[in-house]
Amino acid sequence: MPIILAIETSSELASCALFDGDRLAWRESSGVRTHSQSVLPMVQELLHEAGRRLADCDAVAFGAGPGSFTGVRTACGVAQGLAFGAGLPVVPLVTLEAMAQACRARTGAREVLAVLDARMGEVYWAQYRFDNGWQIVRPPALCAPGAVEPELVEGLAACGNGFSAYPQEFAQRAFAAGALADIVPHARELAALAVPALKAGQAVPAAQAQPLYLRNKVAYTYAERQAINAAKGGQA
Repeated sequence: MPIILAIETSSELASCALFDGDRLAWRESSGVRTHSQSVLPMVQELLHEAGRRLADCDAVAFGAGPGSFTGVRTACGVAQGLAFGAGLPVVPLVTLEAMAQACRARTGAREVLAVLDARMGEVYWAQYRFDNGWQIVRPPALCAPGAVEPELVEGLAACGNGFSAYPQEFAQRAFAAGALADIVPHARELAALAVPALKAGQAVPAAQAQPLYLRNKVAYTYAERQAINAAKGGQA
């Protein structure tokens, strides 16, 4: 089995994980402002605890997005820096798939809808089906909570902090009942997903690693914010 170091900083929770044979260890730290300071110490702790050097790893995986603009850039940059220094490939992974993996681990569901808070009144979402690996039913998208339209299949499980961020918008949606709203992307799931991804040839050279952006605009002007707030007020 390959040895995988995984890094995830796309939400308020930063995490790092080390998959080493049959052993999976991780660290996590909350507070988005400290992500860039917390990742490397967590990596060092994991490697030291396992008695490994970075060069012992087969690849560095990271949460490529969607997620916080700064967060996915942080994970990508750290993964690239570590991989360059150790001569390792990089495995970019979709954060929403990592959430689906966490949901399946808890519920056993094979049909999963993952919804991540994107701020600014929007969510990132995707739908997956597990069949000897994750298959995409609805690709990652960005939209208002009310515009989330999954394929309504039997046994569909929902997860993600998008449900807790916008409870009123999801209150009348049948698929949201029982959603695991505490699930956010985590390096523990990324490390597990990286193993088949590496075997499938999805690793890239460090220089080619890129974040996944679904939102072209990461900030609104004051006038745009006023218009958005006015529109929301008119919908109330």
